[in-house]
Amino acid sequence: MTIVGFNFTKIEAEKKELTKGKIKINNNVSITDVGEKNISVGTDKQKILRCSFEFVSKYDPNVGMIKLIGNVLYMNDSKKVKEIMDGWKKDKKLPKELMASILNTVLNKCNVQALILSEQISLPSPIELPKIQQQKE
Repeated sequence: MTIVGFNFTKIEAEKKELTKGKIKINNNVSITDVGEKNISVGTDKQKILRCSFEFVSKYDPNVGMIKLIGNVLYMNDSKKVKEIMDGWKKDKKLPKELMASILNTVLNKCNVQALILSEQISLPSPIELPKIQQQKE
């Protein structure tokens, strides 16, 4: 099993008026669709899976939002790809091992992009960054 591609198809970031007090940030990621795609590998054509995702960082109270939409391309032998597609069509689920791999890839890429976007529009970071604590003597 191999992830062979990743891309964003939509990037949205919005900042409204910041409020006083605590801001709660909710991050959510989901697989929205799975489809088959043919790619050329040398002289052969191979079926791969295109897993569409949506990543959202929501700032509460309603002070902002970051939304990232895109695709992850996954390659395996054609028998396995068909098996995964049949499972998706039946109950909209992916095998646990594949789901973990895809979501980890999405989180790695989206957390970095959301961090950059939050900095650009002056929203708090959607992920907790490490901080140095001064020791008391």
